[in-house]
Amino acid sequence: MSAATTGPHHSRVASTPAPGPTLGRVVAAEWTKLTSLRSPWWVAAVTVVVTGATAYLAAQASSSDPGYQPLGDLTVGLVLAQLGALVLGVLMGTGEFRTGAFRTTFAVVPRRWTVLGAQTLVMAAFALLMGVLATAASVLGILPAARSRGIALDLTAGDTPGVLLGMVLLVVGLALLGQAVGALLRRTVPALVTTLGLVVVLPLVLGLASDPLLTGGDPASLPLAEEVTGTTVLGTLEALTPLAAGFLMTEPASATPVAGAPDLGPVGGGLVLAAWVVVLLVAAAARLRARDVR
Repeated sequence: MSAATTGPHHSRVASTPAPGPTLGRVVAAEWTKLTSLRSPWWVAAVTVVVTGATAYLAAQASSSDPGYQPLGDLTVGLVLAQLGALVLGVLMGTGEFRTGAFRTTFAVVPRRWTVLGAQTLVMAAFALLMGVLATAASVLGILPAARSRGIALDLTAGDTPGVLLGMVLLVVGLALLGQAVGALLRRTVPALVTTLGLVVVLPLVLGLASDPLLTGGDPASLPLAEEVTGTTVLGTLEALTPLAAGFLMTEPASATPVAGAPDLGPVGGGLVLAAWVVVLLVAAAARLRARDVR
């Protein structure tokens, strides 16, 4: 009787696949893999240094203006910092496939979405650290120029806290965007080219296309920027690109919107950038599930 009842039970237990590692363990493993490499730390260090140096040079150059406002140069360093965030994200997204480690990873963790989710969380945490340090470097970069003019910096007044938060979130968002493209394309060079084209080249092309001076318009008949009302198709498309939307997070909430573009504001810009990241991550997850990993 005992053998008859326990036999099938043991058979069912033996045939049940063992559950894979929990998300927490996968996150810990991905964090260890990321931080044990030199390249992410080098990218982060160079990004922070370049951000601070750019802010310092911009502040020194503009400090001679009579109406100089140091906080106006706070976000200048992000023009170059965006490249570091994108490169870091692409390296994270393509790392498993570049080194061939995906074979071991997916053998240990059969649920591929779990791996992608863990990598996204790790990328967000590491980029958050880099974003905080880059923002601090920007503040330190404008301090000498502010002190030379006897201007005290109040980082808690007005829209400044929101601008600082937006700077950090921009770095995180661009890093996640790069990681999503890398996970989708799985190859470093194509992912870098695609990411730079999407983030850097596309807004530039749209901006040039919307400039009447460059499209054969008559300069004498062109309206002034302040006379342009409403939105235009090209202005809307440019505002919805990842970089333009992301940089809206670094603008004061009271800032005047760009002529021809919708008034998204910092929150709207952040939502647009987040939507880009989510769509690309969903596409990467769908490819992981639908196609064999090679």
